[in-house]
Amino acid sequence: MTGQHRIVILGAGYAGLAAARRLARTARDAHITVVDASASFVERVRLHQYGAGQSIPEWDLRELLEPEQIHFVLAWANGIDTVRKQVILDGAVALDYDSLIYALGSTNDATGVPGVAEHAYSVATPEDSQRLRTSISAARIVVVGSGATGIELAAELAEYQPDSRVLLVGSDAPASWLSRRAQEHVRRVLERLGVEIRSDAKVIEVMPDGVRLADGSVLETAATVWTAGFGVADLAGRSGLAVDGHGRVLTDETLRSVSHPEVYAAGDAAVVVGPDGRDLRMACATALPTGKYAADAVLARLAGREPRELRFRYYFQCISLGRRDGVIQFLHSDDSPGRTVLTGRPAAWFKEQIVQGAGRAARP
Repeated sequence: MTGQHRIVILGAGYAGLAAARRLARTARDAHITVVDASASFVERVRLHQYGAGQSIPEWDLRELLEPEQIHFVLAWANGIDTVRKQVILDGAVALDYDSLIYALGSTNDATGVPGVAEHAYSVATPEDSQRLRTSISAARIVVVGSGATGIELAAELAEYQPDSRVLLVGSDAPASWLSRRAQEHVRRVLERLGVEIRSDAKVIEVMPDGVRLADGSVLETAATVWTAGFGVADLAGRSGLAVDGHGRVLTDETLRSVSHPEVYAAGDAAVVVGPDGRDLRMACATALPTGKYAADAVLARLAGREPRELRFRYYFQCISLGRRDGVIQFLHSDDSPGRTVLTGRPAAWFKEQIVQGAGRAARP
């Protein structure tokens, strides 16, 4: 590898920082630039804690990256000129690249249901969580979505804001994708914390003071938090990259864009096909290894080699239930729930170690 090969990484979340860290340690003749609209790295898997009113750590990205010879640009990426190989930043500033790693992550999906964008809170970004924490009062809070984010947020709110009334609403039972034992533990802890659970309830409209269900009934609320799905930025699609119906970059088996070979994608913003042919799910557990792999793939091709095969599998899924309880569901190789489940304080401790480890793995 000769000369300064310019590698630009869009996004300083788990995937983008994992890629930057790998490149900084292994690329000797590359100029690495990370672009992000935030000046700080905040562990996304703690945002439900932050939204509930707790303090969580954050790190200055410039202080993290520049000692590792990684240039940091604080800016919004407004476009990608794939012909000139430039990222267009705020103020029409153009940033040249030879290889681009697209790792912008995901945001709250506010489309599809009327009123979500106007009236619902979210914990998808630090800014979203900040708006929620400044609006919490000792009143009724409806959390929409019975997936992991909704469960964790409902438990955190109920534990940290005990004067609030928390209602968890979802089309399915909480943790319905996990084993029966894990589901039963989740429900038992939520009920012990005082969370009211409404399953088989589809929200069709969010209003300023309530949510309307498919059966016509209205649940009154002082605040609605929407956790029912995530979306991605439309930057890739607007810039002409091949994307799926959700706007995620379509990639080959080496995480290279199927339409633009100088672009790679990782984490939530990429369609990554797993060993069994299914798309990998949006998760920190996906972002970290795919960010590292994208960096390795770029470097392999710069060295005239084909990248090694992406070897990936999930081993467990962690759900926190407040600060003193949780569920660790161990998984089969196809991501289906296995027989082993860890619960209670040991699970809370296990989850905390995973979260801390993920943060260390992302930070250079």
